[in-house]
Amino acid sequence: MNINLLLSLILSISVSMTTVLADKNMMIGSKGLPKDVNRVIKVKMYDNYYEPKNFDVKSGETIKFEVENLGGLVHEFNIGNAMMHKKHQPEMQRMVDNEILFADTLDREKMKKMSKMDKAMGHSHSNSVLLQPKEKQVLIWKFENAMDLEIACNVPGHYEVGMIATVNIKY
Repeated sequence: MNINLLLSLILSISVSMTTVLADKNMMIGSKGLPKDVNRVIKVKMYDNYYEPKNFDVKSGETIKFEVENLGGLVHEFNIGNAMMHKKHQPEMQRMVDNEILFADTLDREKMKKMSKMDKAMGHSHSNSVLLQPKEKQVLIWKFENAMDLEIACNVPGHYEVGMIATVNIKY
């Protein structure tokens, strides 16, 4: 067999497997549109837990989450799966290391500047909000093609102490 053909075949199989695995792991839904909202869920974030701590959604449903941080620490409301949270946690640690994220505040000006060099430092993800104490924000999410989801806070140490909520998707 021609070596170039063999290498081409190996590369093709590798890319296909990566795509299959990435698609399976990224089945979290998508950013929703305000005009498609089916209902509103008010979410309260306290120091290391959410209320409610379980979310029941229907497959295909678009939810408007009104998220409020009532704790004394910075918290994140992030829709993803366990693998995505694990991959996001080092980004959050870099925000601490770069003195953007502190226990009870964010340096949003520095965040904006740093994001020009490293997009992750801007924390501008459609599936997530990062809030200082007493802040509120809305996140609209469409639960299509979603599976194995959890809502979690990836501020260093918070996921580890259990700041995770379950998402039950009804099909």
